[in-house]
Amino acid sequence: MSDLPLWAELRDPALDPVWSAVRRRLSATALQPTGRVEVPLDDVAADLVGGLLGLTLRPGRRRISLADLDHALRRSPVASSLVEAMTELGGALRNRPAERSADADRRREAEDAWHALIEGAGLPGGPWIDRWTAGLRADGLLGPQSLDAFPAAVAALARVLGDPIARTLGELAAGVAGDAHALDPGRRAGTIALRGLAAFQDEAPPTTAAERNRIWQQAGVRTDDVSGTVLVLGWRPPGTSRWAGMMRERAELGLVTHLTLRELRAAGRPWSSHGATVHACENPQVLQAAADRRAHLPLICLQGNPSAAGALLLDGLLGDGVQVRYHGDLDWPGLAIAGRVLARGAVPWRLTSADYLASLPDGGGVPLTGSPVETPWDPGLRTAMVEHGRAVHEEAVLNRLLADLTAGGG
Repeated sequence: MSDLPLWAELRDPALDPVWSAVRRRLSATALQPTGRVEVPLDDVAADLVGGLLGLTLRPGRRRISLADLDHALRRSPVASSLVEAMTELGGALRNRPAERSADADRRREAEDAWHALIEGAGLPGGPWIDRWTAGLRADGLLGPQSLDAFPAAVAALARVLGDPIARTLGELAAGVAGDAHALDPGRRAGTIALRGLAAFQDEAPPTTAAERNRIWQQAGVRTDDVSGTVLVLGWRPPGTSRWAGMMRERAELGLVTHLTLRELRAAGRPWSSHGATVHACENPQVLQAAADRRAHLPLICLQGNPSAAGALLLDGLLGDGVQVRYHGDLDWPGLAIAGRVLARGAVPWRLTSADYLASLPDGGGVPLTGSPVETPWDPGLRTAMVEHGRAVHEEAVLNRLLADLTAGGG
């Protein structure tokens, strides 16, 4: 090697690819100088490495033994191990096997803490707890990063399931965590608790704000009573209350009303006469057109997936013995929404294969996208849509829908 001090030679930029490969290898072998690395050597690097090892190396890709490098450095003037030399040249090395082992230990500790909390919480037994736990594990929510959230999440579920009184989400959070926002959307404790409630109710984990609100509300926990609304037109609730009178007056004036969850809770039942029929749609354009045409039959617009207010109105009407007839977009997302609405007890409104085929445009149209959805109320609908590959949105069949709202057909 040259007359330069050895440390200066080891820091030569020509050796950077060599030391990068060596560092990666040491990190993967728990800092043990074993095995070989294949590295590119230019003229300068070949001379420097060859001088260190006491070999004649030609430029090109060469395989270098880490044990030989370690031995050469230990007997060189720097008197350092390979690990010590790499630390001096490029900073501390990572010990990836040790990191993985420590991560595994932390995950085990987190799971042990989780199971201890579950065991001590007095939660109702059943396979739902295993589903809850497995889902959290699969989605990475059962690790050490959730340790601080576990106690509030488990305590929230224990309190809700053990004492099903009406309460707000903030009251529940303050009671179990000392923080009124601990269970808010986006907070890990709230996410974990909601996953538990969904498992207990034998539902899939919630993915939308409406689903999160509904699951909380089914457990007696009020979230947001005012922002989510359901649209109604021509709704004439029975009764002598000022609210019922106001709604009938708005119906006579042809006005659209945004109903909040708070208003529906305060209004009282019944909301319609037993045996009556109420139509429901997915898109606000249908309700707007109905208002323009002064359609006289009552119409609800759920605006996509029902909000908590929409779900409460649907369930209340169905509970009052009202027939709710639902129509939505004839595309895969629209049919998924329809399936959920019909599962609550509504009946189809122009949602058959015959309706679909009669509404197909002569040419072009909007292509169907996404995965096909089952249509148990009419299996032929799914078959026809797969065959034709075209969507039929509510706006394309407005005249048929409005005729039903005027004549009571469909």
